[in-house]
Amino acid sequence: MNHMLAYSVIGIYLLLLIVVGMVMQRFNSDSSDYFRSGCRGTWWLVGSSAFMGAFSAWTFSGAAGAAYESGWSVAVVYLANSAGFAINALWLAPWFRQMRAITVPQVIEQRFGRVTQQFYAWINVVLGLIYAALWLYGLAIFVSAVFGLPIQGVVIGVGLVVLIYSVIGGSWAVMSNDFLQTIILIPITLLVAYLALDAIGGLSSFWDQSMHGEHAAEFAVINTPQQFDGRYTLIWAIAMFIKNVIGYNTINSSVRYFSVKDGREARKAAWLGCGLMTIGAVIWMIPPMVGRLLYAQQIGSVEIAKPAESAYAVVSMQLLPPALVGLMVVAIFAATMSSMDTGLNRNAAIFTKDIYPRLCKLIGRVPAEGKALMRRGQLFSMIFGVLIVLLTLYFVSRDGQGVFEYMLTLGAVLALPLAVPMLLAMFIRKTPGWAAIFSVAMAAIPSAIGLMMQWPFEAKVLWNVGIGATAYLLTMPFWRFEKPAYQQQVGDFFEQMHRPIDFEKEVGKANDLKQLAIIGRFALIGGLLILLLLLIPQSIRDRLCVLFVSGFVTGVGGLLIMASRRSVEVQRPVSIKQDVSNECA
Repeated sequence: MNHMLAYSVIGIYLLLLIVVGMVMQRFNSDSSDYFRSGCRGTWWLVGSSAFMGAFSAWTFSGAAGAAYESGWSVAVVYLANSAGFAINALWLAPWFRQMRAITVPQVIEQRFGRVTQQFYAWINVVLGLIYAALWLYGLAIFVSAVFGLPIQGVVIGVGLVVLIYSVIGGSWAVMSNDFLQTIILIPITLLVAYLALDAIGGLSSFWDQSMHGEHAAEFAVINTPQQFDGRYTLIWAIAMFIKNVIGYNTINSSVRYFSVKDGREARKAAWLGCGLMTIGAVIWMIPPMVGRLLYAQQIGSVEIAKPAESAYAVVSMQLLPPALVGLMVVAIFAATMSSMDTGLNRNAAIFTKDIYPRLCKLIGRVPAEGKALMRRGQLFSMIFGVLIVLLTLYFVSRDGQGVFEYMLTLGAVLALPLAVPMLLAMFIRKTPGWAAIFSVAMAAIPSAIGLMMQWPFEAKVLWNVGIGATAYLLTMPFWRFEKPAYQQQVGDFFEQMHRPIDFEKEVGKANDLKQLAIIGRFALIGGLLILLLLLIPQSIRDRLCVLFVSGFVTGVGGLLIMASRRSVEVQRPVSIKQDVSNECA
């Protein structure tokens, strides 16, 4: 890899993200704008952000390593994500938006009361820090070993860039950068998949070699229990679907749609996430599988704990034009940065809106409001960003298991017990205020046992779901002992969740055209910057590859700008001072 060229591409990309954050800060006037874009986010902006926030660089390292070893089996993970988005689109996304909240704990308080709210608020903040640090850790280890970038430099550099634009621009900057990263990720990964298929002789040759060649037994979608230490079996696939579908359809996941304008736009955003994830489930698996068939020796010689996890990167470096290798690193950066910035913004929102006011009350102080509260949110974002970097540097100093197993274990043991009651809570009305905490406590028992006894992934998932759901249902007889005020509160929660949004009445004036114009211009700039890579001496084939990526990004930017001009007057964002209903009721 031409290091100077790659460093230049990465540097310009990171600088562009910061500039986007600086520009998008003009949309912020209060904490509602800062943490949920004032409920004015368009479906394509929210949907692309939801998509990018659903995966990390693990896709191109840990998941690629699993695809290298077991073929299509790991695609189950992403198809389960697609199924989760589809259920959002068909059913729950409008409910999520109609909860009319800034943070998930606010919804939990409406449904269960303050004790459960504080429990989930603190747990979500801690888990958010751990997840973000793991994502950054996986990215740093992988990029350092495969592309030769300094590991501490990756951690500090990526962490600081995410911190800067997230703190400056808030939710608007996060979603805007997620969209820009989406339109870079799509063409570069499509190109790598196409070049991989071309290298192996086309789609028919790839199909024959993968499904009928020497690795056919390993590349099967469903494997026997004797293979891969019992992973990728039918029961494993079922457990994965259960885990991911639940994870995408709980009150905890409702935050994906808080920023969108109304239920109809939320549904469209979910369909966008579903479509993009389905495409990714296919094209992301092809390069590592081709790597197993064509480049096994090169991949096996990479000096990382699990050489298979370098499969996607090695294939990219073998096949991409040298001018685009840096952009491939950018795509891998984007996968993690989009998850980090979303998590950072949500963590700061929880601390600002749910924990900070309680702490002020405990010490007898009055919490800040309005723009002052937004400034507190920026401060908390900065603190959490620094903590994520420090925690990641701690992970770097220690050797651990593979990223793939790390993420699955964390999801099964910690996240799933918290998710189960948050799914049931939207359908089962008559449960007491302590039902969710009781469910989590009961599910924690098999989680602890499974961790100590090293249960397989599917056993952890099925036991957690079974025990957690049963415990939640067992609390139903205690509903009649709850106070009438609590019962009325629960009734109000369900009424609000099912009541459609009246955007003009509850929010005010939209700024769709402003979003189209600004983000379209940034996309156009990004595409033209990629076009400059044509100045590097290269073959006609390599130039066509650069033109494809540049043309895709530039084309999207041009379409957005054209759409923004369908009205003579570009709408301006409405501030909270102009519209007292900006809190979305």
